[in-house]
Amino acid sequence: MNRRVVITGVGLITPLGIGRDENWVALCSGKSGIGPITRFDASSFETRIAGEVKNFNPEDFLPKKDARRMERFIAYALAASRMASEDSGLIINASNADRVGVLTGCGLGGLSILESTSRVIDQKGPGRVSPFFIPMMIGNMAPGMIAIQFGAKGPNASVATACAAGTHAVGDSFKIIQHGSADAMITGGMESVITPTCIAGFNAMKALSTRNDAPEKASRPFDRDRDGFVVGEGCGILILESLESAMKRNARIYAEIVGYGMSGDGYHMTAPAPEGEGMARCMQAALNDAGISGDRIDYINAHGTSTQMNDLCETLAIKSVFKEHAYRLAVSATKSMTGHLLGGGGGVEAVYTALAIYNSIIPPTLNLENPSEECDLDYVPQHARKQTVTYAISNSFGFGGTNASIVLKAFKE
Repeated sequence: MNRRVVITGVGLITPLGIGRDENWVALCSGKSGIGPITRFDASSFETRIAGEVKNFNPEDFLPKKDARRMERFIAYALAASRMASEDSGLIINASNADRVGVLTGCGLGGLSILESTSRVIDQKGPGRVSPFFIPMMIGNMAPGMIAIQFGAKGPNASVATACAAGTHAVGDSFKIIQHGSADAMITGGMESVITPTCIAGFNAMKALSTRNDAPEKASRPFDRDRDGFVVGEGCGILILESLESAMKRNARIYAEIVGYGMSGDGYHMTAPAPEGEGMARCMQAALNDAGISGDRIDYINAHGTSTQMNDLCETLAIKSVFKEHAYRLAVSATKSMTGHLLGGGGGVEAVYTALAIYNSIIPPTLNLENPSEECDLDYVPQHARKQTVTYAISNSFGFGGTNASIVLKAFKE
């Protein structure tokens, strides 16, 4: 049973803004969401910048009592899900609740509450630990709370595949609907780990940019002077539906999902396989699943983290898969503006890719001023481009060598 699967609603909370429209305007304007860290005193850290979500009040979306009992990543998930649900117009009731599921991705979960609870134990003893500690920390509480909020009683799960988690969640949800196990899925990715432990840990790995004096210039995928990624936070949620379900409601359709690929490098804890071999197999698997050749792809929303190895290996992987067409398609890295949302990145970038198709605009790669010699593709530098996009790929690659790619298509009945 291979049913067609379409995107009927989106919700976004990112360093670029709250909601679809604010995000899209900022993205196409080449606005950076990177700035100094304000969540904690980072003055002694090598990296003192991040992509923080600004002007988010959970009580705009949740009852005050509930908001106090949720970690930020869960609050982001619930708020973005409400936006996506309202955007879609999908109504969940007794007649369809068991045919609507929730599947989201999160890399690290409630790291902030873990840190603060450890301090409580050290300073006041274990008897002072909040009974909400575990529910606030675990990643699967995001889809659990979304399901409770909307009454969705279909498949419910959480993916924890590091930086590929959001794309794996979207791809898995696509397959669940395609194979007939649900008619609609609330899916995407979320993360909020701008904390001392997170920043110190990535600093210890030499993975983060230390361009502290010019934060808006710090995330620069494919640029010769890139020096690491920038941690971001936020959430991207999509409502996926079977085409039949969407057509019955006369729903607006942003794009269709037609392919999903996964692969494992089997190579290294953090480094990608040489020449992007695992990334290439992942993209090829997505193309095979979609039943199309590589020359049909117009645009790739790259993983594009702004690290030396990722950007080089992703470029080599694109060349390996697409051959001569690699120089004709457009590639851009929206992490240049949002930073790297880790487990939330794939959800946000899936939304951005769908909006690129729907609006016929390719977002730019910000800060690409001096392309690295080995990175010689069309990365849409600095400025958005008006262009029809029929087929697009969104890539996510995570630590442990876990890879995910999805293929999106402009919708036609």
